[in-house]
Amino acid sequence: MLRIAVPNKGMLSVTADEMLQEAGYRGRHDSRELVAIDPRNNVEFFYLRPRDIATYVGSGVLDIGVTGRDLLLDAESEATEVRALDFGDSTFRFAGPAGQFTDVSQLQGKRVATSYEGLLRTWFDEHGIDATLVKLDGAVESAIRLGVADAVADVVSTGGTLRKAGLEVFGPVILESTAVLISTPEKVDAAATLIGRLEGVLVARKYALMDYDIPTDRVEQAVAVTPGFQSPTISPLRDTEWVAVRSMVPVGDVNAIMDELHGLGARAIIVTALQAARM
Repeated sequence: MLRIAVPNKGMLSVTADEMLQEAGYRGRHDSRELVAIDPRNNVEFFYLRPRDIATYVGSGVLDIGVTGRDLLLDAESEATEVRALDFGDSTFRFAGPAGQFTDVSQLQGKRVATSYEGLLRTWFDEHGIDATLVKLDGAVESAIRLGVADAVADVVSTGGTLRKAGLEVFGPVILESTAVLISTPEKVDAAATLIGRLEGVLVARKYALMDYDIPTDRVEQAVAVTPGFQSPTISPLRDTEWVAVRSMVPVGDVNAIMDELHGLGARAIIVTALQAARM
């Protein structure tokens, strides 16, 4: 039975649950459940703190899991990233009192508060900066006001929390993070079905199926607009001067593509959402 680690709460939890259900897995029915078994798919889900998932997967206790790239790197475990899951995006940045810091070299000999000690230690070592790390479990933006740090390094979504604390970001981006699927080389083959299903969900979220009728003398122009994932399907109609075209198109471009096709003379343009896909 495949053992899968899933975030039990936080911004990664809801979307991870949705993806797994879209991929055909049972999931949990109660947010208080810590373990859920899906006998039909021969998998067992363990709902854990996102920060702990890399440790469990890296030790081989669990086969595969979903966590943040930042948490994976901070854990310094044996687990590795299998693929990005395209949600839960965030940026890891330095911040300090407004106007005080402009370059990371100014952190030499300073105290930097963070919840990501392992990740930040590695970054400082790679960039030759000798700073004292102050490990906190959360609310690092208060560390400067409370006098325990000179600067902070934290996950930034919009920066609103930092600005409210009188802080501003400076220096380069430490890490662009997102939700990732993680495993170890020894376990990843056993999770091939799960990986394939989640990849299918990602494709289905990015593409829609578009059907339309187009005059035969404008097919090439229309196909240039809707080239599809590999190639569009073109079928004859009873009226030999028209054909039907079916193609996958990027979800974000659907309306612009419909406008362009209509301008070419296409009619009966229909868009269908994808439930899942295998490419």
